[in-house]
Amino acid sequence: MNYRIGLLLVLTVFLLTSCVSSKKFKKSQADYALLQTKYQTLEGTLADCNNQKSGLIQDKNELNKKITDLNNEIEMIKQNYTATLQQLENLSVISKQQAESIKQSLQNIGAKDAYIQTLQQQMAYKDSLNMVLVMNLKGAIGNMDDQDINIKVDKGVVYIDISDKLLFKSGKYVVTDNAKVVLGKVAMVLKHQPDIEFMVEGHTDNVPFKGNAVLIDNWDLSVKRATAVVRILQNEYGLDPAKMAAAGRGEYHPVADNETTEGKAQNRRTRIVILPKLDQFFQLLEPKKAGQ
Repeated sequence: MNYRIGLLLVLTVFLLTSCVSSKKFKKSQADYALLQTKYQTLEGTLADCNNQKSGLIQDKNELNKKITDLNNEIEMIKQNYTATLQQLENLSVISKQQAESIKQSLQNIGAKDAYIQTLQQQMAYKDSLNMVLVMNLKGAIGNMDDQDINIKVDKGVVYIDISDKLLFKSGKYVVTDNAKVVLGKVAMVLKHQPDIEFMVEGHTDNVPFKGNAVLIDNWDLSVKRATAVVRILQNEYGLDPAKMAAAGRGEYHPVADNETTEGKAQNRRTRIVILPKLDQFFQLLEPKKAGQ
């Protein structure tokens, strides 16, 4: 009898141990699958960052080339004036007017050099702000299909392209409920940047639109879609209407070939363009008043 009881206890312990080990194994498998999903998401985000970095590097290289050309021009002017001064040294008399002209020219060279340095600083600052804005937008929207929404920087300007199929039904200009969720995420980021101004552009493919009592053609449709998005951002998400503009581009600014189905799909889009601060740029070009 004691032998049977002992054997029964051993079997019970073995079965309990096996059950616990199986549960731990399944939990480990689930944890591994979750970590693998997070890893793949981070890999996608890293690839986007690398693409944005490549674009910024290209813009920076173009700016550096312009700066190099300006520096070469300055060096040539300096050499010319050095030669002129050496010639003047051989003359017995230099008029007061000539001396003042040379002085003014040298001052202009110094001002031009300072202007170049200011441009460099402004470009570096702008690039940094654009990168932060892009990363904030990507973080808010999440890992969406790039065919539905694409955020990029091109020549220092931030573009947010949203596909037609996500925002509207075919031939319509009423924003869908799913699209309002996406627009809300974009609005959340833009609302925390009160100095930003932006334009909403409507785009279509080249398939003729069958007119109706409200719309005549693709141009009308693109305008109505742009204003529909602007109204959502203003009325439902509280963005300042003074910071927004709406424009319809119709079929006249395609990003792909309208001869293919894929190209048409890319051209049917709504684009949010973060407008550059042109007033600040023009302030750099204005001559400084005395005492400033």
